[in-house]
Amino acid sequence: MTAYAICHLRNVELGAEIVDYIQRIDATLAPFSGHFLIHGATPEIVEGPWPGDLVMIAFPDMEAARGWYASPAYREILPLRTRNSTSVTMLVDGVPEGYKATQVLAKLS
Repeated sequence: MTAYAICHLRNVELGAEIVDYIQRIDATLAPFSGHFLIHGATPEIVEGPWPGDLVMIAFPDMEAARGWYASPAYREILPLRTRNSTSVTMLVDGVPEGYKATQVLAKLS
C-alpha cells in the first residue's frame, strides 16, 4: 500500500542551505522509489486556517518511507531544511484501491 511523507512548511528562509537541500533531496528519494506528488504548493484553502506550503512524497509502502527518512543520505541534508524553516513532517499509510469511507466504521466497532 502506498505511503506518504507529508510536510507542512512555514517560515521558509530561502537561502543557500535551502537551495542545497532542494538540489540534493531527489537523490535521497531514488533508492526508496519515492517521488514528489506536491512540492512547495500553496494550497487553496476552503476550510480552516493553513499558513504555509505543502510537500507530499509517495513511496511504495511505509517501510520505504521510513527507510528514506532514516537514511544517512536524508539525515545528512535534513538540518538544511530544519534550520531554515518551521515545519511538521509525518509519514502516513494511504488506503487501498477501491477503498470506501464506510470501511473505517468496521475499525470503530
